[in-house]
Amino acid sequence: MRITPIEHPRGLFTRFAYWMSKRQLGKVMTPMKVVFARIPRTVLSESTLVRVLEGGLTIDKDLQFLIQTHVATLNGCSFCVDIAQAVAVRRHLTREKVHALGEYRTNPAYTERERAALAYVEEATRQKRVSDATFATLRKHFSEQEAVEITWLNAVENYFNLINLPLEIESDGLCAIAERRPAA
Repeated sequence: MRITPIEHPRGLFTRFAYWMSKRQLGKVMTPMKVVFARIPRTVLSESTLVRVLEGGLTIDKDLQFLIQTHVATLNGCSFCVDIAQAVAVRRHLTREKVHALGEYRTNPAYTERERAALAYVEEATRQKRVSDATFATLRKHFSEQEAVEITWLNAVENYFNLINLPLEIESDGLCAIAERRPAA
């Protein structure tokens, strides 16, 4: 890690955010201690993004989980993979497909709909654009609303990855904590 985490923030709002993180995840997540403690005004925008991710999209939660994890894996963001898996544990989402994400194109466990979304976010993440063919495949399986949500979800995941990777913020062990905690 390139920046020392701030364990005891000064501001009331940031202290409240730490408390919420610990309550929800079992610990204060490192990006909060590195980034948000230094730029407290970002806490509100980040919490808004998280609220949309948690309940503001119409796409299936399992697909959302696969997309976020695939993008984080492509980018090599171990923190984001860890937190995605922790959320999956907390919500009792299917995690088996995560282990086969690298084989989504050929693995029979994935539907054509899932393949279309994963190929789309993979191409967008790697190229920052998608081909007409990739977009046509996405549109064959998703409405305009869902296509926009998938695009937004990809952008948000890349945003989180671009905070964690340059600062070398690694996994916080949140999935392991979620597995040990009693169900809410």
